[in-house]
Amino acid sequence: MTFIMHLSENHPIPNIPQPKHKRIVIVGAGFAGLKIAQKIAHSEYQVILLDKNNYHQFQPLLYQVATAALSPSAVSFPLRRLFHKTPNVIFRMAVVREIDKVNKTIHTNLGTIQYDILILSQGANTNYFGNQNIQKFCAPMKSTSEALYIRNKIISNYERAVNIENEDERKPIMNVVIVGGGATGVELAGSIAELRNKVLPRDYPQLSFKNMRVILIEASGSLLNGLTPKSRDKALEYVKKLGVEVLLNTMVEDYDGLTVKLKGQESIKTLTLLWAAGIKANSLIGVDDDQKAPNGRLLVDEFNRLVKEQDIYVVGDQCVQTEEKFPKGHPQVAQVAIQQAANLAKNLKHDLEAKPWKPFKYNDLGSMATIGKKMAVVDLPFVSFQGSFAWFVWLFVHLMAILGVKNKLMVFLTWSWKYLSFDPSLRLLIRPRYVKDFKRQWMLEEKDYED
Repeated sequence: MTFIMHLSENHPIPNIPQPKHKRIVIVGAGFAGLKIAQKIAHSEYQVILLDKNNYHQFQPLLYQVATAALSPSAVSFPLRRLFHKTPNVIFRMAVVREIDKVNKTIHTNLGTIQYDILILSQGANTNYFGNQNIQKFCAPMKSTSEALYIRNKIISNYERAVNIENEDERKPIMNVVIVGGGATGVELAGSIAELRNKVLPRDYPQLSFKNMRVILIEASGSLLNGLTPKSRDKALEYVKKLGVEVLLNTMVEDYDGLTVKLKGQESIKTLTLLWAAGIKANSLIGVDDDQKAPNGRLLVDEFNRLVKEQDIYVVGDQCVQTEEKFPKGHPQVAQVAIQQAANLAKNLKHDLEAKPWKPFKYNDLGSMATIGKKMAVVDLPFVSFQGSFAWFVWLFVHLMAILGVKNKLMVFLTWSWKYLSFDPSLRLLIRPRYVKDFKRQWMLEEKDYED
């Protein structure tokens, strides 16, 4: 017997009790949304947390999932587990489609839900700058599923290449091109280069990995543009030391699944184009055009309140908020999202106590990136350093930021084994089975709404 659940998007989401006080609906369980839900747990508010996945994903380490250094479960944490002892927090796996500001209702793929306070923390998605071919054929990396897809794609390429006799036919299958010289692109390039240098030759001794090119393309004149010149130069030195070909001041014009077309330069043949070149804020129906910046981010005041609204707030990558030191808005990094969330949660608690609200001020704690084993760069507010010590600092900071003791232990043991043996053991090609049409609603990842 087959059971099919029919969900109506025009009726209230079932099994959510009426709130005793105010209901806060949080859309998105990234760094910002999750921080707010945790901070106002055990309060008088009823908190409804919505996310398209039932887990929180630690995005700074997704590149290690993509390169078989960590398992997906090590960087993903089940949301329901976090709120076992917080009866005022209710989670639903849903995708929000539209906001009805007049009736204070949001429409999701599960149904509707009313709010007293709405907090948007949907973050950002991959920006393809309007190039539909690149969007169709490249591999982005903004989610655990996308990182797992990259892992499968890279491994399947070499399983395929080892069975091809002609060397010229093998080269495009083995080459990897990464676009974007920010932290994600640099860390991804370094990690893939280390695989190419020390791991894959042992797995595929019949292949010559001298024929495998790892190419990092950046449109500007340097890598890691948010860091100091010394750290940028050191990062460039590190990636080149690993054998990565770096193309600065280079624009990608098009990609057809085989050929990366570059502006004013020779094209590159590859089946694997990894896109880390930019992000754009996720969007929703119901937000007015004059509430958006030209780049699509939502305009908020010093309290993260959406302009022209009283009960809608936006935090993290999805919003743009200006202050004296950041006239064009804060950088779209995790620290901004976490600090905005903590400040908004504190203000919401102040509301219950009739206390005045505190405006947000960003405290820049610094930036860092790792390129390879014992190769990292760290910029703190008053000091910059590179090399082995920076690498250990990067490891410690990221280990402490991961949710859950079990996850911390898994990552620590995995990193320790990798450090000692340099042989990550997660090079598994786990291909999804075909999912029948009537089962796809719950078995395939929902897309964010895009206008």
